[in-house]
Amino acid sequence: MIEVEVIETAVVATTALDPIRSRLLAELTQPASAATLAVRVGLTRQKVNYHLRALEEHKLVVPVEERQWGGLTERLVIATASSYLISPAALGSIGADPSRNQDRLSAGYLIALAGRAIREVGDLWRRAQGKGKRLATLSIDTTIHFRSPADRAAFAADLTNTVAALAARYHDDTAPGGRPHRLVVAAYPAPSDA
Repeated sequence: MIEVEVIETAVVATTALDPIRSRLLAELTQPASAATLAVRVGLTRQKVNYHLRALEEHKLVVPVEERQWGGLTERLVIATASSYLISPAALGSIGADPSRNQDRLSAGYLIALAGRAIREVGDLWRRAQGKGKRLATLSIDTTIHFRSPADRAAFAADLTNTVAALAARYHDDTAPGGRPHRLVVAAYPAPSDA
């Protein structure tokens, strides 16, 4: 089981968002059979089996074991990930795209950037996993409590100048075998529960 699966298609997103199937995915952090799940979620085994087949068809669950009970075969399945995220790619041409918003200081632009990161990193990660490799990434996450709007503006200016200087120092379009990396720096008010 991987930590997070990025869902790329509308049909898989629809499957995962179905309330019953979503509940089954939440229950499948450990292998379980349709009979076990039926008891947990209060549905018939047949109905659970129906939903498990749909989840398996879309590779949201995978079989991990089969047990024989008399003349019956009990299949145990597990979710493919401990959590799921839907990529804007699942929405096709209406998915979030920062190129459609030129206001780089707007919340809409930031959300579209986050969507692009989900789409791009999800695709890169899936391809790396397919080759049995890791995907090299860097993430920085912190919370800063500014004393005033002036301090926030000064920090933004310092950060912009520092990032620009670092990018200029390390960027080399002519490096043979060099690989471009996308850098996104974002700031927004922290939620009150953070």
